[in-house]
Amino acid sequence: MKKTFILVPAFLLLSALITKAQDTVKTTSDAPLVIFGSVDTYYKYDIADKGSQVPTSFATDQNSVSIGMIDLGIKKKVGKAAFLGEMSFGPRGQAQSVPNGPNGDSYHIQNLYVAYDVTGKLTLTGGYMATFIGYEVISPVGNFNYSTSYLFTNGPFQNAGVKATYAFTDKISLMVGAFNDNWNAYQATKRVNNFGAQLTVIPVKGWAAYLNVITGGLQGTEFDLTTAYQITDAFKLGLNAADYKANNGITGGFNGVALYPQYAVSKDVTLGLRGEYFKTKTGTYTSTAAPAPGENVAAVTFTANIKAGPLALIPEFRVDNGSANAFKNNSGDPTKTASQFVLAAVYAF
Repeated sequence: MKKTFILVPAFLLLSALITKAQDTVKTTSDAPLVIFGSVDTYYKYDIADKGSQVPTSFATDQNSVSIGMIDLGIKKKVGKAAFLGEMSFGPRGQAQSVPNGPNGDSYHIQNLYVAYDVTGKLTLTGGYMATFIGYEVISPVGNFNYSTSYLFTNGPFQNAGVKATYAFTDKISLMVGAFNDNWNAYQATKRVNNFGAQLTVIPVKGWAAYLNVITGGLQGTEFDLTTAYQITDAFKLGLNAADYKANNGITGGFNGVALYPQYAVSKDVTLGLRGEYFKTKTGTYTSTAAPAPGENVAAVTFTANIKAGPLALIPEFRVDNGSANAFKNNSGDPTKTASQFVLAAVYAF
């Protein structure tokens, strides 16, 4: 009897340990599929009531309650292998599709890539990825301002290719990659001939800086500096500076700088400003989202970001002033200044 009383609890303990081990293996091998995304809508009014005059990305409808997009993403990581897929539906995504604009697809793939941790320091990634260039991103969840900068609109949105990221320390890492010759497209026009690199430096806690470059024979070369410093719990300062030189028989390009000071007046309300100077170089490079060659524009955007759980309300007032009469006043006459008001709602999940 004594042996029986000893064996029964021993058997129960062993069964419990085996069950726990099986649950651990199951949890590890069957890591959860993470679903994320956002929904956004907005109202915009151009003060001159002459349609959309500020030629940056998205939020172009005048005097209208309009939609941005629904963004849906899934990701999963099991062991060292991971994938991420993200797709958007709506005008904000449609504006990026090829061909662009109303005749483009009603959907757009934002990200579609796989990754593998070769070691604890080295990660390989391949597929279609949001670009590493610039301060602002496509998803409104990733930006403080709802409207976008000239630097964002004129740089790449996405790049298809392969890249390797190596973390030397927890403060310094380097990414190098080979990308398709055509920006913002799933396929290369001719070949994989773009080289890209990003050096990440974290000097102190709360401060990160990214030195970026992408260069190729078709799209040209862009050097970019992006940095943000959480100076205090309430005050954050960001900076983006870039220089672009066109290629493939096109001369000129652009350069510019944008400053992003933000101050949290409470845990749910943050006020911010984006001040940007953008200049197009003399040459044959032209863009519908940039001043004429040799001209410049200075833009100031005042934004409030008001949180209500996963919902953010974003009232914004923006003034753009150019060196040329690129805008129109209330009478329809050419003027150097344009201004607009935006009220956006962004829900993240």
